[in-house]
Amino acid sequence: MEPVNPFVERVLDLVERIPPGKVMAYGDIAEYLGEGGPRQVGKVMSTWGGGVPWWRVVHSDGTGAAPDHVQRCLAHWREEGTPLRGERVDMRRARWDGRSGDFQ
Repeated sequence: MEPVNPFVERVLDLVERIPPGKVMAYGDIAEYLGEGGPRQVGKVMSTWGGGVPWWRVVHSDGTGAAPDHVQRCLAHWREEGTPLRGERVDMRRARWDGRSGDFQ
């Protein structure tokens, strides 16, 4: 396995801090960190994200990580009380801005 670089560590640290019932989009994470972009965050998550609450990182339209993970995402979201609209996260209500309070 290749060594984890500082960007990877920052992404995974932030994902671990997303509260249950909240989410951040890939682009939100890049913007919060002030580096990379949605694709770079996606690469980090697909390579190293298995040990963090990966279901709390979604596409900007509220869909989960990958089509083959929809049922696993839904189970986690329902368990955590994440606001949903059908099989997507309700981004207006569930998006977290990286601060301790909720993003409204």
